[in-house]
Amino acid sequence: QVQLVESGGGLVQPGGSLRLSCAVSGISLDHYAIAWFRQAPGKGREGILCMDSRISETTYANSVKGRFTISRDAAKNTVYLQMNSLKDEDTAVYYCAADISGCSLSYDYMAYWGQGTQVTVSS
Repeated sequence: QVQLVESGGGLVQPGGSLRLSCAVSGISLDHYAIAWFRQAPGKGREGILCMDSRISETTYANSVKGRFTISRDAAKNTVYLQMNSLKDEDTAVYYCAADISGCSLSYDYMAYWGQGTQVTVSS
């Protein structure tokens, strides 16, 4: 059974940083692309980062380029989303997702999803 479990969300002030984790079981990240998405209140699900370590490819959405980075710990089969210089508009539920076919920032492309973790940026 494939499971993706996000953690690390919370309340942070504008300009602050936060690191989210996505613990993956049932599949190996050596063989899957993994992406981070987010959904703000009243908006659609936005793909922000995708990493495919098989081909050393990382894709960034313009909205987070230069502020967010994705990394992984192969031994823990866990992916991280480091978020710096956070803004009010980064407030959203953040999801990780995986797919064997490769990277995509399109939400209807990815096969496996976590349950999401809330990030609130507010002073």
